[in-house]
Amino acid sequence: MASKANADYAITADSLYGKARDNTFSGVMSFMRRKYTKDITGADVVVWGIPLDTSVTNRSGARFGPQAVRRASAIFDNDPQYPFNLDLFKNLAVADYGDCQLAYSRVWENPERIETEAAELIANGAYLLSLGGDHFVTWPLLKAHAEKYGPLALIQFDAHQDTWADDGEEISHGNFVTRAVREGIIDPDRSIQIGIRTHAPEDFGIEIIYGDELEEMSSEEVADQIKQRVGNMPCYLTFDIDCLDVASAPGTGTPVAGGPSSAKMLSVIRKLGSLDIKGSDVVEVAPAYDHADMTAIAASTIALYMLGIRAERLLGD
Repeated sequence: MASKANADYAITADSLYGKARDNTFSGVMSFMRRKYTKDITGADVVVWGIPLDTSVTNRSGARFGPQAVRRASAIFDNDPQYPFNLDLFKNLAVADYGDCQLAYSRVWENPERIETEAAELIANGAYLLSLGGDHFVTWPLLKAHAEKYGPLALIQFDAHQDTWADDGEEISHGNFVTRAVREGIIDPDRSIQIGIRTHAPEDFGIEIIYGDELEEMSSEEVADQIKQRVGNMPCYLTFDIDCLDVASAPGTGTPVAGGPSSAKMLSVIRKLGSLDIKGSDVVEVAPAYDHADMTAIAASTIALYMLGIRAERLLGD
């Protein structure tokens, strides 16, 4: 007797709402089994992969990050989502748009490709949740969002400041903040970096919570400091998975010891729902260096929390 379950929900779903019923260990691996589609009409949230890793300074492999995060998210597809105690997709229409088509040999074309497609995805008001890729992808994403919403406050979870020098031509995962400040895309006086455990030549006046400070703070204190800094300004949330300690996230290109646990950072994100977050990303997952999908699981859970606070905000509205 044939199963009544709707297998391969990512391609058989007839709606952007509702639960999937696939086995967690099989089927088409879209993000949380959302419908794979290029038709995002009516979507509240669009999930999009950007498999770029041509700008890394240490270990490459983040181009496989979107695939790994989607695979790790499969376990989330059926149950009310912790800690929100909600079926996120009852009232939240979410589409997985697939990946950005990048040029592997004409890499200088990629920033414009990412920015142009991102602008198209958010044109009708959809919230864009992007899966990297290395951290350079946040630069064209910020440009697209700022074009629509104006200058943004940046909330950056990271081990690195990414404020290295840029001559306007370098494609590097270490300079997207420099570019964003220089071009007025972000307001440094309202921006904040959390988990920094390295030094860079510039801070541009951006507030920093260093790794050792973070260790002594509660998640409530961290969230309060973020909210005080950002205020009511439209903001963009970016999470470099190397913000986490290597014990939580070994599968990344530039790991730094001494970071926070995934539990603590998830608790911080959970408390940011009152902010006017216009878009977000999770970047720098490099599955070749992962163990037992630890990093991919952490990244997919961070993305889930980003969806969760978005769902709660829409319900509140």
